[in-house]
Amino acid sequence: MSSHTSAAAPYDEIREEHDSRRVSAFTDDALGTHDATGVAQEIRSGRISAQEAVGAAISRVEAVDPELGATMARDFERARRRADHVPAGTSAPFAGVPTAIKDNVHAAGLPMTMGSDALPTSPVDVDGPFVKQFLSTGVVPVTTTTCPPFGWTATTERPHGRVTRNPWATGYSSGGSSGGSAALVASGALPIAHGNDGGGSIRIPAAACGLVGLKSSRGRLLGDPTTDQAPIKIVVNGALTRTVRDTAHFIAAAERYQPAGNLPPVGLVEGPGARRLRIGMMLDSPLIGPSDPQSRAAVEGVGTLLAGLGHDLEADVEVPIPQFFKTDFEDYWGLLALASKVQGTSLYGTDFDPARLDKLTLGLAAKAKRRLARLPLAMARLAATGIGAERLFPRQLDLLLTPVLCHTTPRIGYLAGDLDFDTHMERLTQYVGFTPLHNASGQPSISLPLGHTDDGRPVGVMFSARRGQERLLLELAFELEAAAPFARIDG
Repeated sequence: MSSHTSAAAPYDEIREEHDSRRVSAFTDDALGTHDATGVAQEIRSGRISAQEAVGAAISRVEAVDPELGATMARDFERARRRADHVPAGTSAPFAGVPTAIKDNVHAAGLPMTMGSDALPTSPVDVDGPFVKQFLSTGVVPVTTTTCPPFGWTATTERPHGRVTRNPWATGYSSGGSSGGSAALVASGALPIAHGNDGGGSIRIPAAACGLVGLKSSRGRLLGDPTTDQAPIKIVVNGALTRTVRDTAHFIAAAERYQPAGNLPPVGLVEGPGARRLRIGMMLDSPLIGPSDPQSRAAVEGVGTLLAGLGHDLEADVEVPIPQFFKTDFEDYWGLLALASKVQGTSLYGTDFDPARLDKLTLGLAAKAKRRLARLPLAMARLAATGIGAERLFPRQLDLLLTPVLCHTTPRIGYLAGDLDFDTHMERLTQYVGFTPLHNASGQPSISLPLGHTDDGRPVGVMFSARRGQERLLLELAFELEAAAPFARIDG
């Protein structure tokens, strides 16, 4: 890592240094270059101990976080104690593997500020349902990670210049809203970390940081009190990883803890499927317009790879998304912001301070208040998106291939936490043109790091499937990972 730039340096010089600066935590310690599955295997074999793995992770986090700004509440001492008590012979696939939990779910003994200055910083009392499910895999949390206020936006930048930087190029966004977790995993500080996705918040940082990011089907994984009472459950929890096998092991372990009774089981996916698939390709969002050239090129390159692997690719697929979907989703988004503002004390505790809400939250809430009369219609149509999800998926296709985003990852500041509301919304909605549909429909989709910009930064591509078909996504992801190995930041 290079040293920090002097505050006196001209802006262009600072930007140039950040644009070319990579931050890697990989080193010759207990974690090495292993993914989460590899670290767990090392622990089970006795070649390293859980204490050594957690200690190495703590050292790595401390080394990179001054550059990345990815942690919130560090939990190092409790992590060391937990590592001391990893049970011998446990069947948990990630026993002793260090991890992080995003700062917007209930994790006992840790604050949950949701990235907002308005929320209290006192620790919560109990683990939420998903956190219990996540811990059942054997992971050992060492910290909570940053997110933008309430997770509303597609970057991890908070007011007053508090930003989480992309380890591939620190002048760029790490994505959002799970950008803190993504930055730590991509840099090598941790092998796996929690994220959640209410409009792309796992897939977007995965695309920005060169990771695997699966948004599972609605109901596949457990939720949290922060989202379980929402009228339309658009948020799903999950994990950010560097390898497909880590995501596959995570899903299988979570399923063992709490099977999703209304969905076909995934089981443990361990490699590619044999069946050749019919895959549609859509380069441009039907809601936004043309994607930028580098995003299109990434998808077209993967299309060529798929055809070479024997899959049947159908280009120029059209998905019948009604034009009112974009407005309906934004209105529901605003309703959630309005609820956070008006009901913050009951939702988050008596120390909630609405005077400290950020510009984006206040703007979303104000817009929702002006549009309250149309919210019942918007919510009814969003709910119908889930009911009619099959009609949104071309019937003859197995999977759909698209960009994750309408353009490549922006620089820090493009979606700044202090940006005025109208500019922020205009930029945000022109960026996030693909991911929200799956949150409304409940369908699974996965971001894979199969593209890159002209200057070598990651570009994700996205595959989506019918509800309950995570196994199909993971099998194809295994095949693509083998055919075009994912770049790693130190490679």
